[in-house]
Amino acid sequence: MNVPESVRWAADARAVELLDQTRLPEEERWIAIRDAAAMATAIREMRVRGAPAIGVAAAMALALELAYATSLAPAEFRARLEAAAATLRAARPTAVNLAWAVDRLVAVADAHRDAAPGVVACKVWGEADRIRAEDREMCRRIGERALGLFPAGVVRLLTHCNAGALATGGIGTALAAVYLAHEQGRGVRVYVRETRPLLQGSRLTAWELSRAGVPVTLIVDSAAAALMAAGSIDLVIVGADRIAANGDVANKVGTYGLAVLAAHHGIPFYVAAPSSTVDLATRTGADIPIEERDPDEVRRGFGRVTAPPTVDVWAPAFDVTPAALITALVTDRGVARPPYGASLAALFAKDALAAAEASPVVAPGGRA
Repeated sequence: MNVPESVRWAADARAVELLDQTRLPEEERWIAIRDAAAMATAIREMRVRGAPAIGVAAAMALALELAYATSLAPAEFRARLEAAAATLRAARPTAVNLAWAVDRLVAVADAHRDAAPGVVACKVWGEADRIRAEDREMCRRIGERALGLFPAGVVRLLTHCNAGALATGGIGTALAAVYLAHEQGRGVRVYVRETRPLLQGSRLTAWELSRAGVPVTLIVDSAAAALMAAGSIDLVIVGADRIAANGDVANKVGTYGLAVLAAHHGIPFYVAAPSSTVDLATRTGADIPIEERDPDEVRRGFGRVTAPPTVDVWAPAFDVTPAALITALVTDRGVARPPYGASLAALFAKDALAAAEASPVVAPGGRA
């Protein structure tokens, strides 16, 4: 399959390269990022987007920042790390993967606080590479689990925004099962909503599915209800930027309305996301910070004036879908079903138990 990459190391490893998603589908253009500040700008401008992808990209940029700072004194090196980490965390506050990836690298640096800057930078670089590799593996595990939820025969599914390869370091989250089904020769047709105002559905999802040879049909956002009423949709599957402990999901604005439509028409509504998107410290969706975008993305999207220049605009980037509207949450750790407070906690408890069983027991001051 001809599935695109979203983020990679430059050939000489002196930059992080991003496939500039603001230029798609007209142009496949790669841009080079050489520090955390430039990556934060690229994330805010959505040159790279999708919760898993921005986590991977942020980790790689932080590792690169430190690689360029090894000549600094230890205190200055530490200050550079903390400033770069703060800059990256603030780039997009809703997507929990961003802070998760940055904090994971900071934890590695903390574990080697007494080492020379060069050693710390090397350890952090290795961790960033692990995050990137894990993301690829995570996508495939999600795809395999989601594929088990597909009905037999040709599957007609509807998705929103972009939760494919462009949003991750692998083959996607919501679209991972689509790629696996296509790879296996199973019949699948994807209906994609435009996803206004930045058209991630039409510019990105339709582009990457077409590129991979997957049958895809583009619809305007407001046509979803009519498509469902016509009996043309078997299931809805979307990604997520943050999942609260009770199963509420923050995703691209418009997801909530799509879930309401699916419930009305009796259509399964699935959310596919990495376990790093699950934020058990956030109790409900009401506690998730929702980023608001520049009003001109609505008033003059892509440079053309489509509204009075001074009209008030409310432009949240995300909305929150209540857990009650979600049929199942598909993660790399397993599939969670209602009640989500219990099922999500069980998934994480099972993972922690497996890790504990795999680790040797060491007595204080003794050996394994």
